[in-house]
Amino acid sequence: MSFAEYGDLPFEEAVRFLRNKLSVPTRRWTDVWKQAHDQAFMVAGAAKADLLADLRAAVDESVAEGRTLAWFREQFDEIVARHGWEYNGARNWRTRVIYQTNLRTAWQAGRHAQLTDPDVRERRPYWQYRHGGSADPRPEHLAWDGLVLPADDPWWNDHYPPNGWGCSCKVVALSERDVERMGVEVQRAPRTDTYEWADPATGEVHQVPQGIDPGWDYAPGRTVAERTRETVLRKAEKLPDELAGPLRRRVDAVRERDPGPGPGDQEA
Repeated sequence: MSFAEYGDLPFEEAVRFLRNKLSVPTRRWTDVWKQAHDQAFMVAGAAKADLLADLRAAVDESVAEGRTLAWFREQFDEIVARHGWEYNGARNWRTRVIYQTNLRTAWQAGRHAQLTDPDVRERRPYWQYRHGGSADPRPEHLAWDGLVLPADDPWWNDHYPPNGWGCSCKVVALSERDVERMGVEVQRAPRTDTYEWADPATGEVHQVPQGIDPGWDYAPGRTVAERTRETVLRKAEKLPDELAGPLRRRVDAVRERDPGPGPGDQEA
């Protein structure tokens, strides 16, 4: 599977999202949880800095240059041999998980940055969930296919894709004219039922929305968008009033619609 086959050719927002992360050595995949992935690059079990750096370089080139899974596997084999890394799982499965997870979250975070741009939100105030066409789809993801909600509906905070391992669902933005032309309805968010998932290592119990894998109930890039708004406001302080005023009003309008993650949303 190539990057182009998943969504589109690599784009600046996806690359920037990946490169702005800090490398975090880990023992287990739950060591970095939910929104913390916006700030942390990790590969489960890659606990040595030099090993993690080499894996990150291969992932970075995969995103930035649109490398295929076959190319990534070649790099992976060289890195494993060089560091003597004893990883868990079969080689083909493990490489696919690392490759797909990083490319898809980076791509969707890049899309999130584009879709939440104030100008885009003003022109295209609705988002539509699109199923990715998996051969073995999750029933909930099929049920959400075609769902149209306001872009600022809180439902997206937990359900913006990807929503699990191997999920290739996506979101597209729609204008009022698109909604009318397509004959679709802006709906109410579906009821969110949850299930309990206990971390097998720690015993900690999490409430997870149905249809979403544990740890995937967050919107990649959302915390980055909030930090970007804060940066824009800091820059506005140095601008003349005639420029700073309209900029602040636009940022405040977006923040009012989507205040960003609260203290309870952050999990290290």
